[in-house]
Amino acid sequence: MKIWIATGGTGGHVFPALSVADELSARGHRVIISRDGRVKKMVANGAPRGAKVVGVWASGVGAKSKLHQIIALFKISVSAAWLAVRFMFARPARVVAFGGYASVPAVFAAHLWRIPTFLHEQNAAIGRANKFSLRWVKTLMTSFPSVSGIPKNTAARVVYTGLPVRHEFISAAGAPLPYASKLLITGGSLGAQILDDVVPAAILQMKNKKIFVTHQTRPENVARLQKLYADNKIHANVLSFIHDMAGTIVDSDLIIGRSGASTVVELETIGRPAILVPLNINPDQAANAESFARLGGGFAVPQEKFTPKWLAATLTDLFDNPARLEKMAKKSLVENNAVQIICDEITK
Repeated sequence: MKIWIATGGTGGHVFPALSVADELSARGHRVIISRDGRVKKMVANGAPRGAKVVGVWASGVGAKSKLHQIIALFKISVSAAWLAVRFMFARPARVVAFGGYASVPAVFAAHLWRIPTFLHEQNAAIGRANKFSLRWVKTLMTSFPSVSGIPKNTAARVVYTGLPVRHEFISAAGAPLPYASKLLITGGSLGAQILDDVVPAAILQMKNKKIFVTHQTRPENVARLQKLYADNKIHANVLSFIHDMAGTIVDSDLIIGRSGASTVVELETIGRPAILVPLNINPDQAANAESFARLGGGFAVPQEKFTPKWLAATLTDLFDNPARLEKMAKKSLVENNAVQIICDEITK
């Protein structure tokens, strides 16, 4: 079967798509992957052997400038027309879209030729591009059991599949806590600056500072945080990139970070308690964090309430009560068979 996989313009869209592409290719299907220029290298490095990769012309429509929005819509329209012509001659049996504006042209072209189309929503609140595409979709597949913002009158079937993650996270599912007071902070982006400010300040307020910290931050913040931790005799490993994120999560008792869909599902797949601080301008992250908190796996903390005083008290309580951390870890664990479920749904 020939299956067209349409990715978005970020890693959050691409990595799940590549996991599904790998499985479909292993099952003997012919895979074509479309992507825009922002993720060209990412897709080229991760596409399964034998898969064809096709570029489309697209960019996000969320820009503040009206001119940029018009240009973005023009790019999407041109790509949709081009794919409509392409599908006429080399019609795929299925189209699977993983969200983002770069996936909209393939969904529209598939609708024109009545090709069964599947759309995956990464977040616990449906994104703008997916909400727009939903009118042309046969099946909406979701990462979380409950997703807000889906129109009540949608004709698409809604199927909870979970979010595909890399193999190393699946292999680490259910790993026991190390019980070593190990704290992981996953920052590294401009939007995570508040973690760099609040977490060290909170640890300094704690009476018992015997915490082992792994702190991911932006490159320009590494030296400052290293000095801060060292001056206060706090055991810390500060780095700008974590190569083995699955292994680092397994080696941690508690995680503090933002709440992108991939981050939340990776924590659920391994089973780790977390304090999640959604980006305050991103309703998707707030919905993801709330979904995680409802499991009992941790806290969803609005940015304005994420203060050194609150965090110091919370960390003290958690690390003084390892039985509570273990209970949270067990509640956070969610079996992840997303790749198999999605591929079965597409091909049945």
